[in-house]
Amino acid sequence: MADSIVISGSGLYHPEHIITNEQLVEAYNGWATKFNSDNAAAIEAGDVETKPFSSAEFIEKASGIKQRYAMFPDGILDIDRMMPRVPKRPSEELSEMAELGIKAAKQAMEQAGKKPEDIDLVICAVSTMQRPWPALAVEIQKELGCKGYAFDMSVACSSATFGASTAMDSVLSGMSKCALVISPELTTPQMNFRDRDSHFIFGDVATAMVIEKEATATSKHAFRVLDRKLMTEFSNNIRSNFGYLTRTDTNDDPARYMEPDQFFVQYGRKVFKELLPMVCNLIEGQLSAMGIGAADLKRMWLHQANINMNTFATKKLLGREPEPDEAPIVLDEYANTASAGSVITFHKYKDDFKSGDKGILCSFGAGYSVGSLILEKV
Repeated sequence: MADSIVISGSGLYHPEHIITNEQLVEAYNGWATKFNSDNAAAIEAGDVETKPFSSAEFIEKASGIKQRYAMFPDGILDIDRMMPRVPKRPSEELSEMAELGIKAAKQAMEQAGKKPEDIDLVICAVSTMQRPWPALAVEIQKELGCKGYAFDMSVACSSATFGASTAMDSVLSGMSKCALVISPELTTPQMNFRDRDSHFIFGDVATAMVIEKEATATSKHAFRVLDRKLMTEFSNNIRSNFGYLTRTDTNDDPARYMEPDQFFVQYGRKVFKELLPMVCNLIEGQLSAMGIGAADLKRMWLHQANINMNTFATKKLLGREPEPDEAPIVLDEYANTASAGSVITFHKYKDDFKSGDKGILCSFGAGYSVGSLILEKV
């Protein structure tokens, strides 16, 4: 299978700072108490809704999350701010997302046995970019010392799998020989920490994958890509309206930046009802076309958005309750990390595979989008 494409290395990096559910809830409830007190008259008159309280137990039951990593924790737990304080860096300094991504990239390159000069394509595939240009991928390319070309792309929580597929196309076409797909998910600045239903969802992390032909791979960690499927279908049920048009709003009100639609907004029940059937149908059709049964898979490395979504999907695909090692969950430690989630599970739970063992790497999220790769240990 000399012309086959492999993922020959993966990397994972997370910031050192941890924020637990208990810390997050204490801050949120403190803010909610202050809000309700400050707006008591308006609440009594029915003009303003009372802010509900949260609990660590509610968060864990609803999501499976116990903590999250934060690159810039200062300010998140301040009830007068409720957002990270991110010191402005001069343009000459390495940007925040590039810093995250490079640390994961170096680990992936080491695992793949690749030097910077071996990489001739860098894709920064991530849910949210910190700037429109110059491309973060080009900045990362320069910092690593890679050659060739680089670009950014985004398909929300499916960015990493879509990025891997795009890298495969480049390698198969001969445009590049060895690609690096990096997903530095700096998500906490996008969070509305004043919203009980979403303030706990995301954490900061970075993942990376090396993509190349099997013929050039020397890594003992290589996984052959047997099949790939991508799918999108438009939905407003996961959305953020923040962008450069925000400052042009005709109301000329600085408070516009703090309105709910400028943050991550999700209608969770609708997402569960509409997106999960798409995911299951795509995977079932993909496996059927390949002549592979769900029981033939050693592992499912699934997107880490919500433990209940993953349990539903794996139970539907397997026809039974999954064993813990069949569909690992990393939500408890990392929270939802957007496009990086499925790659985290792949990176952490692949070393026990023997040659010929198969697994599926699948992401899903806003768009809607679904990206699915069937992998086999070389």
